[in-house]
Amino acid sequence: MSRGIRNCNPGNIRHSKVRYDGEVVPSRDDEFKEFESMSYGYRAMFVLLDSYRRRYGLDTIRQMLNRYAPATENFTESYIRYVVRRTGIRADERLDTLSVRDMIPIVAAMSEIENGAKVVMADVESGWQMFMESQP
Repeated sequence: MSRGIRNCNPGNIRHSKVRYDGEVVPSRDDEFKEFESMSYGYRAMFVLLDSYRRRYGLDTIRQMLNRYAPATENFTESYIRYVVRRTGIRADERLDTLSVRDMIPIVAAMSEIENGAKVVMADVESGWQMFMESQP
C-alpha cells in the first residue's frame, strides 16, 4: 500500500501550517498530512489547487503542477504529460477550479501518479462534493 493511500492523502500533501477539514492532527507521518478518509484527502487536493488559482493566478495544468510537484523533487514534465494524456485537457489550457469537468479528472490523474494505483472514483467525487459544499 502506498504512503498516500495509507495516510488517506492521495495527493501526498506535505505538512504545512494550513489545516484542512478531516485532517488528522498530529499525523503519524513525519512528512505528510494524514486525513480521516480518502474523501477528505481528495477534498484537500481540490482546496489546494483552487488556492493556487486564487492566490497565485496559476490556472493551467502546467502552472499548477510546476508548483505542486516541482522539478527539484519530481519528474514534473512527465507528471504533466501523464495528467494531460489521462484528462484530454491541454497543459496550457485555462482551467476553472470550480468546474467538475476540469477538476475531477485532473485530481484523479494526479492521485494515480502519486500512488501508482487506480483511483476509486466514488472517493474523488465525494471529495469534490465536500469541496463544493464549502464554497460561498
